[in-house]
Amino acid sequence: MLVYIAKRVALFGLMLFGLVCITFIISNIAPADPAALAAGPDASRSQIEQVRREYGLDRPLPEQFARYVAGLARGDLGRSVSTSRDVTSELLRYFPASLELVLVAMLLGIAIGVPLGMISALHKDGWIDHATRIFAVSGIALPPFWFGLLLQLVFAVQMGWLPTSGRLSLMTIPPEPITGMLLADSLLRGQWSTFAEAASFTVLPAVVLSLPCLASILRVNRAEMVEALRADYVMCARAHGVAPWRIVAVHALRNAMLPTLAIIGLRYGWMMSGTVLVETVFDWPGIGLYAVNSAIASDFKPVMGVTLLIGLNFMIANLVVDLLYGVLDPRLREA
Repeated sequence: MLVYIAKRVALFGLMLFGLVCITFIISNIAPADPAALAAGPDASRSQIEQVRREYGLDRPLPEQFARYVAGLARGDLGRSVSTSRDVTSELLRYFPASLELVLVAMLLGIAIGVPLGMISALHKDGWIDHATRIFAVSGIALPPFWFGLLLQLVFAVQMGWLPTSGRLSLMTIPPEPITGMLLADSLLRGQWSTFAEAASFTVLPAVVLSLPCLASILRVNRAEMVEALRADYVMCARAHGVAPWRIVAVHALRNAMLPTLAIIGLRYGWMMSGTVLVETVFDWPGIGLYAVNSAIASDFKPVMGVTLLIGLNFMIANLVVDLLYGVLDPRLREA
């Protein structure tokens, strides 16, 4: 098991270094000049050169890359040329909001997708199965920005049930930060009215973000449950008079959850990157909206920081799934 963990951690380090290289190369082949943008439209050439020297943009690319990697090792992602703020502190400020949204969306996807997959497999080729499969295909096919605007129009504008954007109303004082996530902090502080209001603001963006995850979990769980229910050990359990609910919930579901676990890990990473669209539609103050605003201003340091953070979350999720696979399936430790 230790050898298995060491191999996965070494692969994690290689992927992280590759991600650093790719983001640095892409940011430096972009056509816009960040120094000129930071200096302003009326800046002279000497002012632009001064800004370029201040941010180290006049250095050769290998030296810029070495300084960038050395800064990453210290937790320094550089400074934003448009706001002159430290990118690391900005990410620490915005990331909890995105993490909260992704975790709520993930819980929705798992809590709805797994049971629907089980029900669909138990009623294979029936009308329930067809309905859930249509729902799953639609969930993957619907563009998140279009679906988000549709929900805003129906539930916020026409019905007035839910707010359209933000995390709290302007008149509400947020709780003292502990985790940076409003739902968790309001619970920890015992501010139940603030929790209820924050939950109402979270519903629409979380539903939009969770739909592709829910659909993927449903499809994979259904397919694996169908195979598991045909397996010899299930037939043997039925022949021995094991209760049907125990066969489904314990024997079949346990084996069907292995591939589903992989999808959950992958979808966590995709959902973290999907916050870019969802946060823009719902004006959610997270790293997605931060990246969009920085990209519009051609401010590459924040975009690189957000890309690295999302990629790091993606790789951590896959590493955790690999380790859980090794625990649940001992055969993989020999690979």
